Amino acid sequence: MKDILFDDVFEEAKNAFINGNYKIAEPILQQMILQSTRNPEVFQMLATIMYDKGQFNKAIKIFKRALEIDPTYTDASVGLSIILNDLGRYDEGKKIFHDAKQILDKKKTSNDPYIEEKLATKHEELADLYFQYQKYNEALDQFLKALSLTTRKAELTLRIADCFVKLDDTEKAIRELKKLVREYPHFNQARMKLGNIYYNNNNLAEATEQWENILLRDPHHVEARKCLTMASAVGITTISP
Repeated sequence: MKDILFDDVFEEAKNAFINGNYKIAEPILQQMILQSTRNPEVFQMLATIMYDKGQFNKAIKIFKRALEIDPTYTDASVGLSIILNDLGRYDEGKKIFHDAKQILDKKKTSNDPYIEEKLATKHEELADLYFQYQKYNEALDQFLKALSLTTRKAELTLRIADCFVKLDDTEKAIRELKKLVREYPHFNQARMKLGNIYYNNNNLAEATEQWENILLRDPHHVEARKCLTMASAVGITTISP
């Protein structure tokens, strides 16, 4: 009976948390902690609420408690990493997530697609954060780790190319995108990005080739047509009506 009541209360708190009703979720979560729960998700949700309120020290303490209960709980390790990064403690934040992943790797006896996809998502979240703070080498490292764990190869390769561009290594960006276009010839987003990189590096012939290829597959592609109009203004190509 006690477990049923706990489950009901937990679901109430979780639903309120997911819907952003932190004023409802917080007192329920606090009460559950007072009742000595060892569910790391309870601590993770409360820590996130503390973070949202700007109470960083409390959030850090509660996230750490979640990780004491379950060192492999990636939601808590990522949340803690985000706070530490916000406070400028980048190396400490990176180590938290790295340590959690190492522990999880040791526990795994076989490749679990669900776990790997979840880890990939967390690596991607960290990568997005590093990218936001213009720490492009760190972002690249996290995107590459995510790529090794996920089936979302195309989407992550685009982000990897973005990192290479920011690091002034357009050669590698072009190489990644060309490989992506070979594997997915109809992936117009990759062709657009490749064309833009060529254009920004004054390789206008290669740029227009990518945009023209898009229009062959999708004659109504607005962005590709706009780019070709821009290129035709400098006499590189002509656009069929």
